Amino acid sequence: MTTEAQRQKEESRTDPRDGLTERVIGLAIEVHRGLGPGLLESAYEECLCYELKTAGIAFTRQVALPVTYKAVKLECGYRMDLVVERRLVIEMKTVERLLPIHDAQLLTYLKLSGMPTGLVLNFHAAVLRDGIKRLVI
Repeated sequence: MTTEAQRQKEESRTDPRDGLTERVIGLAIEVHRGLGPGLLESAYEECLCYELKTAGIAFTRQVALPVTYKAVKLECGYRMDLVVERRLVIEMKTVERLLPIHDAQLLTYLKLSGMPTGLVLNFHAAVLRDGIKRLVI
């Protein structure tokens, strides 16, 4: 039988409102305020990783994501920009505007990885809040 503490822990792992996405968004906004739009995606990634590390939030960068086909894992070149706390996928962009293909890319990463929540962060937006998309499966 599941205890209340175990149930709450499981909910916090899968609930997108657990505070992790809000913390990451706050750090991304801090990076965007410091740098502004117009830089390469790699610069924003480096700075966001610095902020995550400083905040004591565990993450991995450029995580390979194989495709399983007929029980065989195939390396097809998919890479998730950041995986935070082994449960949040971050896809970073520096594009004029977010398009449906960006949502599809993140949804693919969520499905293949089994992670419940993802963020697309478009650092090209004049105000980062206008360039954030949260997806939950």
